[in-house]
Amino acid sequence: MHDMHGMNDSTHPMAHGKEEMPSGGMAGMAHMGNMKRRFWIALMAAIPVFILSPFMGLNLPFQATFPGSDWLVLGLASFLYFYGGQPFLSGAKQELEDRNPAMMTLIAMGISVAYIYSLYAFIVNHFSASSVHVMDFFWELASLIVIMLLGHWIEMNAVMNAGNVLEKMAALLPGTAHVVAEAGTVSDIAVAELKEGQTVLVRAGEKIPADGQVLSGESAVNEALVTGESKAIVKTTGDQVIGGAVNGDGSLTVKVTGTGETGYLAQVANLVSQAQAEKSKAETMADRVSRWLFYAAVSVGVIAFFIWLGIAGLNTALTRMVTVLVIACPHALGLAIPLVVARSTSLAAANGLLIRNRQAVEAVKKIDVILMDKTGTLTAGVFQVNHVVSFENSLSQTAVLRLFAGLEQASSHPLATGILTAAKNQNLDIPTAKSVTTIPGVGLKGTLDGREYQIVTAQFLTTHQIAFDRKRFSELAGQGNTVSFLVTEDQVVGLVAQGDKLKPDSKRLVSELTKRGLKPVMLTGDNEPAAQKVAAQLGQIEVQANLKPADKAAVVQQFQADGHHVMMVGDGINDAPSLARADVGVAIGAGTDVAIDSADVVLVKSEPQDILKFLSLGRATTRKMVQNLWWGAGYNVVAIPLAAGVLAGIGFVLSPAIGAVVMSLSTVVVAINAMTLHL
Repeated sequence: MHDMHGMNDSTHPMAHGKEEMPSGGMAGMAHMGNMKRRFWIALMAAIPVFILSPFMGLNLPFQATFPGSDWLVLGLASFLYFYGGQPFLSGAKQELEDRNPAMMTLIAMGISVAYIYSLYAFIVNHFSASSVHVMDFFWELASLIVIMLLGHWIEMNAVMNAGNVLEKMAALLPGTAHVVAEAGTVSDIAVAELKEGQTVLVRAGEKIPADGQVLSGESAVNEALVTGESKAIVKTTGDQVIGGAVNGDGSLTVKVTGTGETGYLAQVANLVSQAQAEKSKAETMADRVSRWLFYAAVSVGVIAFFIWLGIAGLNTALTRMVTVLVIACPHALGLAIPLVVARSTSLAAANGLLIRNRQAVEAVKKIDVILMDKTGTLTAGVFQVNHVVSFENSLSQTAVLRLFAGLEQASSHPLATGILTAAKNQNLDIPTAKSVTTIPGVGLKGTLDGREYQIVTAQFLTTHQIAFDRKRFSELAGQGNTVSFLVTEDQVVGLVAQGDKLKPDSKRLVSELTKRGLKPVMLTGDNEPAAQKVAAQLGQIEVQANLKPADKAAVVQQFQADGHHVMMVGDGINDAPSLARADVGVAIGAGTDVAIDSADVVLVKSEPQDILKFLSLGRATTRKMVQNLWWGAGYNVVAIPLAAGVLAGIGFVLSPAIGAVVMSLSTVVVAINAMTLHL
């Protein structure tokens, strides 16, 4: 009646205390704040450079100079390179150490070449006897750094969420625990200081501070925040409890069975952090384009340098090589993806979607398997009375429900809530039961209208050899119902079957996913019969039942190992590892904070049908990203060879000024194209 939905209690020792959990929930927000501040400071330093320095050798109408202005430009440009360029230089160092040059390396190459060559030009123009003026790239350096900082800030602002999954895990545990000494005295200590073998007192309404075994007491424990399943579980002597679960209206004395990393929440947190670490290594389209553009620019630039060195001398050779390397890092490439991401997240928000990881958007086009948790995702997660049956001719179904409600009136158990809700919906006059007491691990008993009644389970009836309709029980239980029996004088007089209900759009969702060629799979901790019943209502969907959190993550890994690309949809803490492990993790907005923080996308309205919106938006966004990458970098297929002088034999060489105009136009096109994204 009050099972663990397939979870093995013996495997759940104590979870981490708050002090032991990794922190850093504000790290992402702080990083975004630093990027924002760095952008504004860089912009203030860049404005004088724009005014005082020529643009690719061209003097624009708003530009001016004064004696010593060159030195001011040099100072500001140096500040911009070392301060504004620091994130890109650091990122490039990491990429090169990983032997995987990408966007950061390309940006670092562009700003480094522009700065070093401009420094060389400054020295030649001011301290050498040469009459030839060497063009600098200070204007390009300043604009490149400012635009790249702006692009990164836009992207971070679009997807940033300050929540941290590990901090939310720790928040599930109380700060202190009531430790019972051998003498019976109770003292409070920090949860992080708990040790195996200690005894703790859990009062009514409190969170259980650690995984353990009940020594005494009885209470209905709500594990929904931990397991994701809505059914509270009656705990009595000998039962296992999970740290973070909420105790009901009884008191429990619990022996701590584990501490630290052996705890259930700690194990879930570890699964999540491992999956997120692996997932963060995923390569984006922009990274792939940047890597090949880097290789192409360096190769062509070096070849051009040596060819022109023999043809026209050092200055011309340097100019050709630098032009190639600077043009290869177009300003548009820094905005190509961030502008699409910003537009996509805005559209998503308007359609009840919160995108927390843009890599998930790019991954949508490859998804072919959709894994979905049952309770709270496909079903409502609220128990309702589905059947009331009378086995006594003198009792109508309404009378049976009235007796159930009278006995359950003082209980806060979810099953009792379902019965009372049904009685109130029928406007029944609920009687007041007398001498109501709990039957440990079974149900309760009390007196109504002068007769003693009991609410018990099928197992209780079997144990006490009380006859009941087993066929009817199997039929109702097979439909995914929890069945409670009403007994008086060792005779079963009625039953109530309660179960979860599908969300209105769940069946249509499964049908639409199948039409799109995607494979829907339902994952649940529920028993097999209940899961199969729900699956029969949904249609063409595969079922995997009796799963623990680690099992769900293992299912994700197995599909991935078989060559599939997986989306996982869930709402509970037990879904967090699989949400983080999947190629795309989608959390139900009404679910737990831990599940939400483990996911890449959040369905704000908690409507399964919004999964289809995300799939459509993801594909549309990916198309725009590809288009913008071509506009932002594709023109280099022509520009780089021309800048290198491949057509010099017929008198045409791409000048830095023309290259600059092409870069500017591509930036405008990228911005306009991003704004045309629609769902």
